[in-house]
Amino acid sequence: MKILNLYAGIGGNRALWGNEHQITAIEYNSEIAKEYSRLFPNDTVIVTDAHQYLIDHVQDGWDLIWSSPPCPSHSRINTDGNHPPRYPDMKLYEEILMLSNNWYKGKWVVENVIPYYEPLIKPNVEIDRHLFWCNFKVNKIQVRAEKAIAYQTGTNGRYGFNLKGIDIKADKRQVLRNLVNPDIGLYFLERALELKETNKSNQLTFL
Repeated sequence: MKILNLYAGIGGNRALWGNEHQITAIEYNSEIAKEYSRLFPNDTVIVTDAHQYLIDHVQDGWDLIWSSPPCPSHSRINTDGNHPPRYPDMKLYEEILMLSNNWYKGKWVVENVIPYYEPLIKPNVEIDRHLFWCNFKVNKIQVRAEKAIAYQTGTNGRYGFNLKGIDIKADKRQVLRNLVNPDIGLYFLERALELKETNKSNQLTFL
């Protein structure tokens, strides 16, 4: 599959995808992108703004687009009384709406946290305290438990990733907190692959 992995971080969602796919990862922070490249040397990594890259390249023939837009402005922590007022970043919904329409024909997934407000667009599924919007059928699954984010220090591991001793000019704790559970990433990829093969078989049936 030809896959576009937006807001890639160090590749939590991509960790179990293997090396048989053509993957392009977009990450704005060059230090984080460098670590992604170290972990996944077969992927094409581009340091640029993911939101702009999506609108410029959405029609480049991707089979699957995964997007994990920044979540801080949507998080329920904003209402804990210790944070100043802020607007939720509407790029999340811009991407969902654009991918939902005729400009893109492949499979897509947009991931984000459960927000402090009622989601403006109903998600397809909630898994592991995250919401997922997509254009194919998925089910709620159980995934392996991980240490609570509150205990993430930046030098202990998370989902098999560990930045201890890694020279990276970024907040290691935040980088690890931003990881998508690899089991979830694999589940969505496998569902997209199943549907692609089903569609291919149906096309052959009518030839």
